[in-house]
Amino acid sequence: MTNMTLSERKRTDRLTDLTVRREKKPGLYHDGRGLYLQVTGTGGKSWVLRYMFRGKAREMGLGSYPDVSLADARDDADNYRKLRKKGSDPIEHRKAERAALALASAKAKTFKECFEAWMEAHGKGWSEKYQSVQLGQMTTYAIPIIGSLPVDAIDTGSVLKVLESIWSTKTVTAKRVRENIEAVLDYAKAHGYRTGENPARWKGHLKNLLAKPRKLHKVKHRPALPYAEIGDFMAKLRTHKGRDADALEFIILTATRVNEIEGARFGERVIDPEGVAFDAIDFKEKVWSIPGERMKGGGLHRVPLSAAAVAVIERLEHRTGPLFPKVSDKSLARLRAKLGYDSITTHGFRSTFRDWAAERTNFARELAEKALAHRVGDETERAYQRGDLLHKRRKLMDAWAAYCSQPSDTKILRPHFRGRS
Repeated sequence: MTNMTLSERKRTDRLTDLTVRREKKPGLYHDGRGLYLQVTGTGGKSWVLRYMFRGKAREMGLGSYPDVSLADARDDADNYRKLRKKGSDPIEHRKAERAALALASAKAKTFKECFEAWMEAHGKGWSEKYQSVQLGQMTTYAIPIIGSLPVDAIDTGSVLKVLESIWSTKTVTAKRVRENIEAVLDYAKAHGYRTGENPARWKGHLKNLLAKPRKLHKVKHRPALPYAEIGDFMAKLRTHKGRDADALEFIILTATRVNEIEGARFGERVIDPEGVAFDAIDFKEKVWSIPGERMKGGGLHRVPLSAAAVAVIERLEHRTGPLFPKVSDKSLARLRAKLGYDSITTHGFRSTFRDWAAERTNFARELAEKALAHRVGDETERAYQRGDLLHKRRKLMDAWAAYCSQPSDTKILRPHFRGRS
C-alpha cells in the first residue's frame, strides 16, 4: 500500500468492495486520481488508469475484476503514477517489462534442449558409431541428472553431481561426459542462453576438485603382433579361405579398422567435400575411399590400394552387396584363434603397421599417421597441409604389402603389447 494518509484516501477513494461487486450498469466509475472501474454491457468488469503524459491523454488497463481486487488496482495505480513523476510513461514501461520477460522466456532453454541442438550442429561431422557413443554416454549419465535444468542454472555443483559417481569407476567415460558437458555449455553461451564461466571446464576449475584421470585410469593397450612376425602370420592367413580370411588380410594391408570395412560394398558411392559423388572403390586409380560416417574422425579417408589389396577384392566370388558380408570383430577373433593368435587383437595390426613404419622404414612420420587416418599437427599446421599425401602414401602401403609377404625376421622378434586407435 502507499503512504497516503487516511484523510487523503477518503478524499479520493470513492469506490468500495461492495459497490464494485454489485455494480452492473455499463459505464466508467471513478475511484479517484485517474483510476476507474469499467463495466461493459455484458457485465464484465476491469480497471482502467487514465493519466496525462507530456501533454497527451493516456489510458492503460490494469486487469479484470475480480482477478485484480480494488486494493490491488489502487496499489498498481499508485506505482504507475510514481513512474510518471520520474519521467517514464507507464504504458511504455510495462511494454518494456513484458518484452524482457518474453525474451527471457525464449532464452530459457534446458540442458537437454541445448544438448540436442549441439548434437544436431556437430554430429553431422561424426561417424555413426561415434554419434551413438556420445548420445549413449550423455543420456545415461548426464541427461537424467541435469537434462531438465535451465541451462543457465547449471553450476559446479550440478556438474559434480553428474561426474562424482563415475569419476573413479568409469574414468574414461566420465572424462568424455565432462568434455561434452563443457562443449554444450559453451554452445549455450555462444547462443546467449547462459552467461559467466563454464562450470565444466577442467583447467583452473574442476582440475582442483577431481583427481587427474590419468592417475585413476591406466591405459590398457590392445595386444598387437610384433611387426617382425607379420610375414609368418600372413603366410598362415593366406592358407585359409573364406570371407573372414579375406577381410582380415584386407584390414592388415590397408591398416584400417573393422567397422570401416564392415560397410564397404560393391557399387558404393561416396561424396567428396565439393559435393561430387564417385565410386568408393576406384580400380583404375587403385584407391578405396571410406565415407566420413564410418570414420572415427568423421572425414572422408582415401586409402591407396597395393597390388596385394586389390588382389583380395578381385578374388572375391561375388560382385554385389557387401565386400565382406557378416564379418565382425567376433568372427575375426575366431579366425585368429584357429591360427593360434588368440592373444592379439585385429585392431592391434594398426599398431603393428605403425611400429614397422617407424622402426624399419625412412618414411616420414606424418605419412604413417595419415595412413591410419590420425590427425597430424595442430590446427595451424593442418590448415596449411590440406592434402592427404595420397601419392606418397601409396609408396608406403606398397612397401608394407611387400614386407607382409616376407618371411619373419627372427633377429628382431620381441614382445609387443602396444596399441593405438
